[in-house]
Amino acid sequence: MKKGEFHRKIRKSHRWLGVILGVQFLFWTVGGLYFSWSDMDEIHGDHQKAHIHPLGSNLHLQNPQEIIEKIKEKDTVNFIFDIKLIQVFHKPVYQITYSAQHDRAKKTQLANAETGELRPALSEKEATQMAQEAFSNDAKIEKVEYLETTNGHHEYRESPLPAYAVTFVHPSHTTVYVASEMGTVQKFRNNKWRVFDFLWMLHTMDYKSRDNLSNILLRAFSIFGLFTIASGFTLFFVSRKKPKNNKNQI
Repeated sequence: MKKGEFHRKIRKSHRWLGVILGVQFLFWTVGGLYFSWSDMDEIHGDHQKAHIHPLGSNLHLQNPQEIIEKIKEKDTVNFIFDIKLIQVFHKPVYQITYSAQHDRAKKTQLANAETGELRPALSEKEATQMAQEAFSNDAKIEKVEYLETTNGHHEYRESPLPAYAVTFVHPSHTTVYVASEMGTVQKFRNNKWRVFDFLWMLHTMDYKSRDNLSNILLRAFSIFGLFTIASGFTLFFVSRKKPKNNKNQI
């Protein structure tokens, strides 16, 4: 291949690689600026979370084993994955996660930790009240949604279901997610988080689930980026003019 033809192909390859990758490089830069200049506490809604007073130490708790026996009266329990002491409306409650088989879907049962009585999942009214108590701002309720499924782009993805999404009338348009069967507040989502999540999707190039850093598209663009850099260096050297040799004439 002649030098001029090789030079032309390198220029053309470098130009098209630059165009293709340039848009993604812009997304990476804009996203990086937003990530580095943002307060993560505000994005996570930590500044909107009300202080929850811990339970006092003068508790008289029931033996969890007795509660497990009560669960067995209405369901098959072969595996216990977790037993937590939480508070629901300032009362101690056991949160017991179990399943009939190890590879089956896990279930969660709430029980009054003082009386041992099994407790049903949170109702819409209870979940709304819990969201209001968790939200530090005095704001009205805009809407309440009951979620049984979510997709990879939902802001409550990969979180415990079913859940109530309680959205407040507030400049941040904050939504508090309460898992009904677990009896706890799970997520705070506001407008700053939504911008972050969209830019994160562009940053990771995961347009399916948004959080997969090992997706094929990201790997491909990383390799193309190396080709672009390599073609740039090659173009620099092949287009460099050689200095003329000036011989001194006597």
